Amino acid sequence: MPAIRPLHLAAEIGGPPRYDAGWYVELARLAEDGALDFVTLQDSFDRPGPDALAVLSRVAPTTERIGLVPVVTTTHTEPFHVSTSLATLDWVSGGRAGWFVGVSDTPAQARLFGRRRAAPAAALWREAGEVAEVSARLWDSWEDGAEIRDRPTGRFIDRDKLHHVDFEGTGFSVRGPSTVPRPPQGRPVTVIDGTAGPAAETAARHADVVLVRAGRPEEAAVLRERLRARAADHGRDPDTLRVLAALTVHLGDGERPLDPGLESAPRTTAGAGGPRYRGGPAGLAQLITGWHGAGAVDGFHLTPAEPRRDLERLVNGTVALLQHRSLFRTFHPGGTLREHLGLARPANRYTSARGVVR
Repeated sequence: MPAIRPLHLAAEIGGPPRYDAGWYVELARLAEDGALDFVTLQDSFDRPGPDALAVLSRVAPTTERIGLVPVVTTTHTEPFHVSTSLATLDWVSGGRAGWFVGVSDTPAQARLFGRRRAAPAAALWREAGEVAEVSARLWDSWEDGAEIRDRPTGRFIDRDKLHHVDFEGTGFSVRGPSTVPRPPQGRPVTVIDGTAGPAAETAARHADVVLVRAGRPEEAAVLRERLRARAADHGRDPDTLRVLAALTVHLGDGERPLDPGLESAPRTTAGAGGPRYRGGPAGLAQLITGWHGAGAVDGFHLTPAEPRRDLERLVNGTVALLQHRSLFRTFHPGGTLREHLGLARPANRYTSARGVVR
């Protein structure tokens, strides 16, 4: 039997565009009541609606524990601004920020900026990896304790603890240091949908959380092991990678009777947006238990087909059942997203390079 690992659950709170901040606050609080690890908010350049990162910055002071992970597109954007915006979200949320890395691959979106044409997926994900790398360096460019704030001497910063990153990417360069002190988590959590192709390689190298799309637990297990192996090839500890199955859930139907036996377990179906589950909260709890118990994934990222209805049934039905069976926590044991995920706060590369232990 595979070793029992903590179950991680996250949910998308997007859907049709809304301009009412209260809508997103309500959904994030509902997810927080269920002790979910984090919520995501989808976004793209040609999608109507407010900016996802700005929305979750508004949600941050109205929540206390839930992780906040907006989609942030690395194409056509300035890496320096991406890193400082995410550092700011981590500060205002008290260490609960992450970012769901996205790319822009359509000519229509490229025309919105007019800087360059749409690029192939391989080039876009190579650039996304560079943005992830330089962001991590910028977050480290302030060592812990760099702020002195000594009024008598007029010293605000210890300049010896600030560092230029001097990063040269394929299409950009960044000198640094950042204009925002090192975030509370050290580095906000990086989430990538890395089922296949160049996105999978970028995920194996840079992601803390990887989403995979698979219709069966056996497929998910293969993807998980492949990602862990590639992470190890890049010198990473594969046990620091959290692999979550991405699943759209439609919980508007009632529970369906299940016959004894594995063949009658709840199933997913293929759809245009990836695997989908349609049924009731109890069936979804059974599916989650089966996949996780078999060691196929570390958890699930669930996208409600109808945000309010399905998220409420997810929290009050599926999650409540998992908690009753002692398969999922009933409260957040820590205050940061990294703590929810069981991930350590990363050491600062520049402090480590100087051989200083803090």
